[in-house]
Amino acid sequence: MRGDTVSELRITLDGSERVVPAGTTAGQALDADGRTVIAARVNGALRDLAAEVAEGDAVEPVEIGSADGRAIMRHSAAHVMAQAVQELHPEAKLGIGPPVENGFYYDFDVAEPFTPDDLKRIEKRMREIVKQGQRFSRRVVSDDDAREELADEPYKLELIGLKGAASADDGADVEVGAGELTIYDNLDAKSGELCWKDLCRGPHLPSTRVIPAFKLMRTGGAYWRGSEKNPQLQRIYGTAWESRERQDEYLAMLAEAEKRDHRKLGAELDLFSFPPELGSGLPVFHPKGGIIRKEMEDYMRQRQMEAGYEFVNTPHLTKSSLFEISGHLPYYGEDMFPAFELDGTDYRVKPMNCPMHNLIFRARGRSYRELPLRLSEFGAVYRYEKSGVVHGLTRVRGMTQDDAHIYATKEQMGDEIKSLLQFVLSLLRDFGLREFYLELSTRDDSDKFIGDDADWEEATEALREAALDSGLDLMDDPGGAAFYGPKISVQARDAIGRTWQLSTIQLDFNQPKRFGLEYQAADGTRQQPVMIHRALFGSVERFMGVLIEHYAGAMPPWLSPVQVVGVPIGDAHVAHLEKVAAALRAEGIRVEVDASSDRMQKKIRNAQKQKVPFMLLAGDDDVSADAVSFRYRNGEQKNGVAIPDAVAEIVKAVRERVQV
Repeated sequence: MRGDTVSELRITLDGSERVVPAGTTAGQALDADGRTVIAARVNGALRDLAAEVAEGDAVEPVEIGSADGRAIMRHSAAHVMAQAVQELHPEAKLGIGPPVENGFYYDFDVAEPFTPDDLKRIEKRMREIVKQGQRFSRRVVSDDDAREELADEPYKLELIGLKGAASADDGADVEVGAGELTIYDNLDAKSGELCWKDLCRGPHLPSTRVIPAFKLMRTGGAYWRGSEKNPQLQRIYGTAWESRERQDEYLAMLAEAEKRDHRKLGAELDLFSFPPELGSGLPVFHPKGGIIRKEMEDYMRQRQMEAGYEFVNTPHLTKSSLFEISGHLPYYGEDMFPAFELDGTDYRVKPMNCPMHNLIFRARGRSYRELPLRLSEFGAVYRYEKSGVVHGLTRVRGMTQDDAHIYATKEQMGDEIKSLLQFVLSLLRDFGLREFYLELSTRDDSDKFIGDDADWEEATEALREAALDSGLDLMDDPGGAAFYGPKISVQARDAIGRTWQLSTIQLDFNQPKRFGLEYQAADGTRQQPVMIHRALFGSVERFMGVLIEHYAGAMPPWLSPVQVVGVPIGDAHVAHLEKVAAALRAEGIRVEVDASSDRMQKKIRNAQKQKVPFMLLAGDDDVSADAVSFRYRNGEQKNGVAIPDAVAEIVKAVRERVQV
């Protein structure tokens, strides 16, 4: 090297040092084709392939089918959609367009909501833009230049003021989350002429032609930056994938998910409803839904009693000051229902049970001999979910939390968490879920968390050790912790491959401090316990919704509201089936005999529609042989089964919690 001119750079590529000419781009260093490898990770940060590398950079490829690659491709598709919208609707003002799980969206301020015909025209124009192969080109701009260029985009002007401090919660960080402002130009592939531009931090695909498969899905209203105080915009949702085959698989899964929608099945099977007189997110359970809930809760209580839990009960209301002590009001207040005044004091409906369980622990002196103390409650809690996110049973405002709080010594903490995790997984398996991975939610550098760094570090490492000990895959979730402590969440895959967050285990050193919880140690000193928050289902309502979709409404016999229906071929056979029903009821089986005037085939269809696991048919031959004929939920049949054997088969299936 001579003078100040640098002709060569040393970089790290796939773990090996390489020497490349100065001015080499990440794409050139990776020898990227721009279709399979569509971006780079440079020193841990995502970059366009056109970004030049610098001395000492560590450069890794980002493939289009990876999680990062899909997000980049989907964000690029969002830009293409916004360009198409503004070409077809020049008056549209741009909101935010981030990638999301399985797709992307973009918000627009338009005079009228988009129609299905609008979506067809927008998608057609998108395909033309993709075919043109417009280049995504990044350029850095000053705040003043950005304001001048985007003077006609009022929402973008607002975002410029957030530079470097934008939130991921509303998607603003995809535009102005970095320390500098950048605009991405869509340039004509041949002439280089500007076709469209957007404020964006990137990165993007090299060109629009790299988007292999996309589809616009639906449209709806959305408040600007998620606040009901702001204008309502029109949001268009789309999906995009690394191949047509992968997109077809996803669309087929969506079609299957629609068939399994627990809201639709809940109405068809007469399980629950949401009366408008009660308000949004407040379900009522009908008798059949009540049976499923009772079976779920009874089994949970049985397993917890066997595991040494003690049951407590706490009220729905409390003075607001309780949540000041716990820290929920300053850190969780937006998710709580407003206070109301009673006898000159502010009260609230409770959003969680832990502060009340702390009061139970503190009600008398505690000894180390009582620890670990496991307190459990099926407690009704109420949370103010925004109307836009309320969704059937899986996102409600009034729920029953299968909550437990375990108070332990620090010496007991590690083993307790490990055994608790195995307990949780065994219960989920009993309900028919089989595939799991774990997520460890930790704190970040924001001001959303309380407590000492040392406590957080110790709690986080205890959870990490227990998660690794389980043998399951572990994913990190930075910033996802509760305000008082880190947590492990069990992520379960259902029958069609969707992932649901279910059980959570949180380790808390902070609430015991805030409530002054103590126990007398073996040496006579007063010590502070560790507190473990544990929800097995998450909420009974949500878990029930997940199970309904997992089983497509065909619950395993032990959870089925009606486990057996007797179907007589004629009126003369009703008495025979009533005798069988009596034998089944004596074993605790839920059984009905259809003695209606309907024809036998209609009775069978009715039972099939209600997804009853077992149908027992009886005709002359069955009566004379003191037997019944099975017709199973899948349509299979088994004839001439002796009554004691039929009863034994059904009882065995229920008690062993198998699916039929």
